[in-house]
Amino acid sequence: MLRRQARLRREYLYRKALEGKKRKVQDKKDRLKQCLEENLILHTDLKRNALDLQKKLEWEDKGPELAVTMGTEGGGSGGTHEDDEYRWAGVEDPKIMITTSRDPSSRLKMFVKELRLIFPNSQRMNRGNYEMKQLLHACRANDVTDFIVVHEHRGVPDSLVVCHLPYGPTAYFTMTDVVMRHDIPDMGTMSEQYPHLIFHNFKTSLGSRVVNILKYLFPVPKDDSRRVMTFANHDDYISFRHHTYKKVNGKDVELAEIGPRFQLKLYEIKLGTLDHADAADTEWALRPYMNTAAKRRFLSYEDGWNQDDDV
Repeated sequence: MLRRQARLRREYLYRKALEGKKRKVQDKKDRLKQCLEENLILHTDLKRNALDLQKKLEWEDKGPELAVTMGTEGGGSGGTHEDDEYRWAGVEDPKIMITTSRDPSSRLKMFVKELRLIFPNSQRMNRGNYEMKQLLHACRANDVTDFIVVHEHRGVPDSLVVCHLPYGPTAYFTMTDVVMRHDIPDMGTMSEQYPHLIFHNFKTSLGSRVVNILKYLFPVPKDDSRRVMTFANHDDYISFRHHTYKKVNGKDVELAEIGPRFQLKLYEIKLGTLDHADAADTEWALRPYMNTAAKRRFLSYEDGWNQDDDV
């Protein structure tokens, strides 16, 4: 079984690599065609192979097209048609398993219970003495689409790992400024409707990737749903807010926050699952000690470019 999973993973990565090469070639063809039609100066990386690409433009097709997937608010998928991990998202509701690190504190257990209410169709599982390979094997056998692990430091949740099954990707987030529902008096009950999602200020290709990882944890909501979840990016910190709303006098909208609230910061994306994290390729990793790290923004454009447009 392990060798079969490894073989399927290698075949998947091979197909994905071929798709990436075809997409790069097609991107050069599109740019060359645009330069020829608009009588523009050729880009530096196109000058060497411009004649060969021009000959191929008349004989080859349009190349791989982007996948068109169904989903909630926040834009389309960023992968290719052949091997996009989320190409079936929205066709069926996600099935999520949430667990913790070993020997969790009482506060972490309470926080995981609140996360189970945030994500519809999710189940909470006590970690116990199970190894990560055993848990992921059981999740694959039961058609679980996403596996979430929450870590803590001295009773305070500080890390969130989202692993998409069966092949990945796996996103690693640090978690700060956690305010639990249990800490707010008279908070009231939480709605279990499928929520509408709002993603603000995710402008780059990495931002679109993060949007896909987060939004496909939620099923497609109904139009009359009164539950809203917001992921707002500011300086690469993703603030999560959870509200319900109701209309007053038929016009005004009244918001009520029902918690919890926290901030996420992405620090790594791996093209694999947690049981193969050591052997998986790193798609993106935060480099906080580079000279330009302090002024770079990875999820949105710098200097406020197009900050007012939501994804």
